[in-house]
Amino acid sequence: MTVIWPFLLMSLQLIFSACQNSSAPKPHSAGTSEQPNIIQEGNTIATRFEAPSGFERTREDSNSFGSYLRNLPLFPAGSVVKYYNGEEKQNHQVYAAVINLPIGKRDLHQCADAVMRLRADYLRRQHRAEEIQFHFTNGFNAHYAKWMKGDRILVKGNQCQWTSDGVSGDSDKEYWKYLEMVFNYAGTLSLSKELASQHWNDMQIGDVLIKGGSPGHAVIVVDMAIDQNTQEKIYMLAQSYMPAQELQVLLNPVTNNVWYSLSAEDPIETPEWTFTRNQLKRFL
Repeated sequence: MTVIWPFLLMSLQLIFSACQNSSAPKPHSAGTSEQPNIIQEGNTIATRFEAPSGFERTREDSNSFGSYLRNLPLFPAGSVVKYYNGEEKQNHQVYAAVINLPIGKRDLHQCADAVMRLRADYLRRQHRAEEIQFHFTNGFNAHYAKWMKGDRILVKGNQCQWTSDGVSGDSDKEYWKYLEMVFNYAGTLSLSKELASQHWNDMQIGDVLIKGGSPGHAVIVVDMAIDQNTQEKIYMLAQSYMPAQELQVLLNPVTNNVWYSLSAEDPIETPEWTFTRNQLKRFL
């Protein structure tokens, strides 16, 4: 049994995951040895990674979602991604930095969950918590404004309803309980239906590449820059994955750099998933 059990556990994870790719993680391309230009002391995305020569970061209003993502805090350079149970992610070549945000102690903070929590965290920081809402896979609207009033969500089978038996307010503890409820019952399928499709060339920070379903996956654009001469645009991606794990700034498997080119051919290769341009979406 000591041999069979890990195999069975791994098989179940592969079958039921909404984030897991149907193929094995892709190795990095050997076509270039270019490395990300990293400032070791930088403690945010904006201060850790410089834009390439000739490029300037896009202008973002200080209160925008884009500015929030670009300034996400990072663990010190060289840190490794941790799973929800404290174990290390073994494939270190997937990412260039680890985002310094708590993910809880349950196997919930996966791909779409991480995207939703970033959006919710941003709205809450902007004192717009009443705007936080996500649909469960069954269509139920989990509106945080009701949660703050003390209402809670009762789930029976495929049916959900609000009950008035919770604690009112917007404490960090109750907020995280709300998020974990969303993580439990929402995913790539529901999130992909909530987001609005965007033209590839109109990409903005905060946009999401998402494939809804099981398997499915989602990554989020966390930075952009533009070449002042050629107008070429580049972007940076972040993800969580499964099992639940810390958010990570992704390496481009084609260039081994953190930057992706908007002009690169379809499909878009990320270290653990392949997307197409028509899967670019945006929060309304």
